[in-house]
Amino acid sequence: MPDQPSHQHEHLAYGEESHSSPSRSFRLGVAGPVGTGKSSLIATVCRELADELRLGVITNDIYTDEDARLLRSAGVLDPERIRAVETGACPHTAIRDDVTPNLIAVEDLERDFAPLDVVLVESGGDNLTATFSPALVDAQIFVLDVAGGGDVARKGGPGIARADLLVVNKTDLAQYVGVDVEQMVKDAEAARDGKPVLALSRNDPASVARLKQWVLSMAKVVHSGDHTPVDPGPMAPHSHVGEDGELITHTHAHAH
Repeated sequence: MPDQPSHQHEHLAYGEESHSSPSRSFRLGVAGPVGTGKSSLIATVCRELADELRLGVITNDIYTDEDARLLRSAGVLDPERIRAVETGACPHTAIRDDVTPNLIAVEDLERDFAPLDVVLVESGGDNLTATFSPALVDAQIFVLDVAGGGDVARKGGPGIARADLLVVNKTDLAQYVGVDVEQMVKDAEAARDGKPVLALSRNDPASVARLKQWVLSMAKVVHSGDHTPVDPGPMAPHSHVGEDGELITHTHAHAH
């Protein structure tokens, strides 16, 4: 176990340097459409960093705690550090319009396990317009996947264009769905005007290492006070079908 002492030293040193307030974590949002692999990405981050940082997770689902149960069963963290918010409404409502339930969940987690270095907040699966309010998270990752189509990155939207990191996920599936990953990444980079894009597969150690390094680097920047949360702007008007089959249209014109 030669690495154990150095891991312990790094963990303590990071905690000493990064907490001006012992109760305040780096809050990292993870958003993206249904099925892009948000829970898988969070599980990967937890596996890679649980020995180095003190982590917690908040998941969002409309009516269930399924994502939280999935992460608990994966054994990536102490189950008590993974908590669920049942939004009871469109997923974007709880991460942008009224973030109160998520803020309470984050603050409760920070209080119960103080100090935490990072709390990951997973949005319920939504569309390309879903973004986090900067009142809830310090930085955000937006997740696409190759199975959604190679042209998705070109379609843009506030999450794709202005999230702190865009992840093109499940690159190992590209050969099966006829997607050119290199071109998809180029399209994403063009849509993001130089902001970082990461092609990721949980089965590719090199890409997982890049994700880990990005989280570590962003955590240090946030804790140093050198990062200003980005407001990706209001969501575009959009519609969805409610429980009773009624078409519901949302317009988000407010600013934060």
